[in-house]
Amino acid sequence: MNARLIATDGSCVRMEEKASHDDLGVSLMQRVVLSGLSTIACCLALSTVVLAGGPDPADYPLRVNILTYTSHSRHTREGKGFSDAPDYSDGLGQGDLFENGVPRGFNFTYSCIDALRASSGYETFPARWKKMDKTITVLLPEPGKPWNWVGCDLRAEMRPGMAYFWHDGSVVEKASAVLKDWMMKHQWDPEKGKDEPVDVEPASSSSSGTSSSQGTAPQ
Repeated sequence: MNARLIATDGSCVRMEEKASHDDLGVSLMQRVVLSGLSTIACCLALSTVVLAGGPDPADYPLRVNILTYTSHSRHTREGKGFSDAPDYSDGLGQGDLFENGVPRGFNFTYSCIDALRASSGYETFPARWKKMDKTITVLLPEPGKPWNWVGCDLRAEMRPGMAYFWHDGSVVEKASAVLKDWMMKHQWDPEKGKDEPVDVEPASSSSSGTSSSQGTAPQ
């Protein structure tokens, strides 16, 4: 005879009720887990969309080495007080553009929402022409978010046949062929991912906002 039928103290009924409650608990737990996984997947998808929304360095085949720059913040007339963040950072500087394996020196002025910064050591930044021989758009890591790139337009004054580099703590200008020879000797070609020259002393750097990338000087 079925034990459920001969029980007289209601234990079978209570056991069935307990089993039903256990099943309900498992079902709720499964729903919570699935909901959590869905939320995580959604957040990851949104993060991917946000990251993909910025400039793609792959679309900027040239490289720029920023040797020196000056900077000052400019507020708009609509500013409510001194605590307002500056709208633009203005300044000028010197750099080298690497295009088709050839270094090209240039002077520049700029006005960008995000502050410009000089290269550190032999660092170069992705770049491309916005207007040939006139304006270069350079990509810089966003402060506090190095995975995100922001663009800044450099209004360039090209120095035909010349290039800049550091020598004895100062920026000097010489024929670009001199720097090109040094690049070949030390296998430094930032356009091809060869970001660090070989057989040279480590480059020194400065965070003063006026000079950096000291170490690219041919000897």
